[in-house]
Amino acid sequence: MNKKFLLRQNLLRAVVVVGAVALVACSSSEPAKTTEAAKTDEAAKKPAGPAEPVTGKTAFYEMYTPAHAWAADILPLSLKSGEITGVKNADGKAGMWTAVFGSPSQHSARTYTYAVADQLPSIPKGVKSEGTEAWAGPTANVMTFQTADFMIDSDAAYKTALENGGAEYDKKNPGKPISFVLEKVAKYPDSVWRVIWGESVGTSNFSIYVDTATGEFKEKLR
Repeated sequence: MNKKFLLRQNLLRAVVVVGAVALVACSSSEPAKTTEAAKTDEAAKKPAGPAEPVTGKTAFYEMYTPAHAWAADILPLSLKSGEITGVKNADGKAGMWTAVFGSPSQHSARTYTYAVADQLPSIPKGVKSEGTEAWAGPTANVMTFQTADFMIDSDAAYKTALENGGAEYDKKNPGKPISFVLEKVAKYPDSVWRVIWGESVGTSNFSIYVDTATGEFKEKLR
């Protein structure tokens, strides 16, 4: 038999075998793809759970990005926790946070909010710019802080506050709302968390300062 004919026959058999193997492989992998797609579709159909509160640092960096887009030289002035309906603040986390950033080049300060859920019409989910005001720069009463000093998150600050008098005060005064303010005050080298028991700084008779760079307990205010 002609050698060329035999070579052609062998090549044809090889092509048929390879094609059959590929077909089997595709057929066997198809159910896995279908199953994976089904899982994805099923997950997408599941209703989203209730909105959960977040820590101050999580909210801060959500707001920092659009603030930096507004002005590259922004300096943080403050970060405060807030509340929205349907989301329970707990353990150093909150449903809404408000941050203020100042821009020396623009001589302006801009306020942003970050919320984990809608509370319409005034509070939308996500980041919202609340407007810009004139700003002449830091003062003794309103100082800026460095993002590099923002190492300790609000949940860790809350634990430190509890360990240094907060738990005892909470036991004697149950049910008081707890809020958080991150700011720079003149008497401390680093910025601080102020953990506040009561409606606000002005009406509270108990709060605790925690260093944002080290997590160290600084002071108890009555």
